[in-house]
Amino acid sequence: MEHTSYIELSKKALKNNIEFIKKELGQTKLSAVIKGNAYGHGYKEYAPLLYDFGVRHLSVFSADEAFDVLNVLPDNITLLILGYIDDVQLEWVIQQGIEFYVFDIERLDKAIQMAKKLNKKAKIHIELETGMNRTGFDSRELTTIISKIESELLFIELKGVCSHLAGAESIANYKRISDQITNFKKFIPLVDSIKNSATDFHLACSAASIQYPETKLDLARIGILQYGFFPSNEVLVQYLAKKNSTVNPLQRVISWKTKVMDLKTVKRGEFIGYGTSYFTNRNTVIALIPVGYSHGFSRSLSNQGKVLIRGKRFDVIGIVNMNMMAVDVTENSAIEKGDEVVLIGQQGSQEISVSSFSDFSDQVNYELLTRLPSKITRLIKE
Repeated sequence: MEHTSYIELSKKALKNNIEFIKKELGQTKLSAVIKGNAYGHGYKEYAPLLYDFGVRHLSVFSADEAFDVLNVLPDNITLLILGYIDDVQLEWVIQQGIEFYVFDIERLDKAIQMAKKLNKKAKIHIELETGMNRTGFDSRELTTIISKIESELLFIELKGVCSHLAGAESIANYKRISDQITNFKKFIPLVDSIKNSATDFHLACSAASIQYPETKLDLARIGILQYGFFPSNEVLVQYLAKKNSTVNPLQRVISWKTKVMDLKTVKRGEFIGYGTSYFTNRNTVIALIPVGYSHGFSRSLSNQGKVLIRGKRFDVIGIVNMNMMAVDVTENSAIEKGDEVVLIGQQGSQEISVSSFSDFSDQVNYELLTRLPSKITRLIKE
């Protein structure tokens, strides 16, 4: 059964973005971060595209996400869980050979216990607290952690040592990020006693890989860049200035489309939709669009959002409903039921970008994308 809208994923755009990222990373290995249903693009459709373009290391947030990804990819990949694993899921994670973050003593102890039960090594990444003040071991715990790992090397394989940066996309965080980088590098000699050739130090995210090249160590966890978005306009502007260019090197992978459901003429002097937020000062032709906030089109875009129909930009008017919204199409009498409506993407020479949504709704790219429901059909286009 078809959904009221559909999403298109561009193979050409993704290929371009992966090539750009690999060039920027140089010798640093890429881990493609696909948490949050691949940032709204869809695990089932998106992960195989990454595999087709040679990506063999992927990162997710939780065990349930890892399960979804493993169901659509061959065995010859490395999968890393960055966050949540329930105690009952830990056995499955270790049995599958999935790598995972360890950020507290309790998880390390449980990993060792389960590895002994299964007689199979747990593949762990030690997460260090360097100034994000979220998850991770602080410097006072590290000696104890190293000692514990050294005594359990038959059951623990140290695959990585890492930390997470607190806002590398903004120059306002420069001092904080610089301190984190310094703190992380202080940890490296302490871990050398148990480091092996398969242990990757990793710190860089999308923003840091561009803004702080020194964070590109053995591995980089790249999320938003692969989907065709810079982490912020600030990062894009600084990148273009550094390259003395005006051309965005990334291409948007995602487009979101639907169709005109109905057309209606509303007389001058009437309110449209719920409440009194939009009043007609002329006879107004509206197109009803079968997409609302339950589909990921934010209610805060009421009387602000834009859509494309027949290559022209039209205003969302009135309150965005749960399943529907109205668009003022008075200026184009040729519009008909069934016409394509672009919510995100290009139509003719016009484009509705995800960033235009965030400008109006106070959402960041990440938030809007990950709110797109998983049940919306995703289609692959060349």
